[in-house]
Amino acid sequence: MRKIKYKKGRKVQPTLLEYTGVHKYTQTEIQLFVYDDLNLAEYHEFDVDEMEKHADFTRTNWLNVHGLNDVEVIKSIGDYLVVDSFMLSDILNTTKRTKLDEYHDTLFFNLKSILPDEDSNNINVEQISFMLKNGILVSFQEKRSDFFTHIRERIRTHSGIVRTKKADYLLFLLLDAIMENFYITIESEEDKVEALINLSKTNTNLSILEQIEKHRDNYNFLKRSIIPLRDSLYSIKSIKDDNVFNAIESNNFTFFERLHQKCLELLEQIEYDLTTLDSAANFFFSSQSHKMNEVMKTLTVVSVFFMPLTFIVGVYGMNFENMPELHWQYGYFIIVGVMALLLLGMIYYFKKKKWY
Repeated sequence: MRKIKYKKGRKVQPTLLEYTGVHKYTQTEIQLFVYDDLNLAEYHEFDVDEMEKHADFTRTNWLNVHGLNDVEVIKSIGDYLVVDSFMLSDILNTTKRTKLDEYHDTLFFNLKSILPDEDSNNINVEQISFMLKNGILVSFQEKRSDFFTHIRERIRTHSGIVRTKKADYLLFLLLDAIMENFYITIESEEDKVEALINLSKTNTNLSILEQIEKHRDNYNFLKRSIIPLRDSLYSIKSIKDDNVFNAIESNNFTFFERLHQKCLELLEQIEYDLTTLDSAANFFFSSQSHKMNEVMKTLTVVSVFFMPLTFIVGVYGMNFENMPELHWQYGYFIIVGVMALLLLGMIYYFKKKKWY
């Protein structure tokens, strides 16, 4: 049985705020949306010191942060919202597992956004965090991306019901946009696996098996990313019965239940795709075995053809003096002719029996 081994890693203390991701040279930028059903205000290159001036707690406030390299900016946001340092540490520590924390009047969501790499079999991962408190939703992204572009456009054009809802509904939309990336990634993996299976039917190169194992690792990574998200979304149901915490309105819990159902659908699809990969691997090994059997069959047929010929050659190679055939004038030609007829007869018989 394989033992679980402890892997010592770099420890980041909650009081020590330090970004641990790979986008260390991404400039931190902040964007603020303040809106309701009738009005919209949008601020770019926003400074946290201007929150008191532009934020409006009677409306929905969305503070979107691109880039986590500037720790002081992240700390200033935490100071403004008066949140514990462990939440800020989880935002900056990209090795954290997907989690949901309900702490006093703050709802904290930390998860992974995954997209495929079109030029390889790798998967791109970005950590995204959310804090919901007092009608303000803050989203933290490691780098600028287009995950939420369509949501910004819906806010600007007043499409749908987003402008009539509060920040909890906006959180649902952002989570839903991230989950769409899982669907995109799985679809990309399925296309690559389908092409790989078709290739395995005509090619028995060992590199195909390596690619199968690579995609298996990708699916297992997706599974490990979705399971904690599923558990976090399920735990939101417990908040529904909490009379103290009211960051999510009671009529909006059904939206988060939809996200939970999507997680179940994703996990079911991943299980199906893993089964497909197992079938592809079995097909590869079957092809290898079939190829080996064909080679062994060919070698066996050839050896059987020459077994009687070898026997005849062995008999006349004993060199006894009292062997009348050795003194015949046409003995050699007769024996060669018999051997040729015997070989042709065996070939005809094997062909008739469809043994090759």
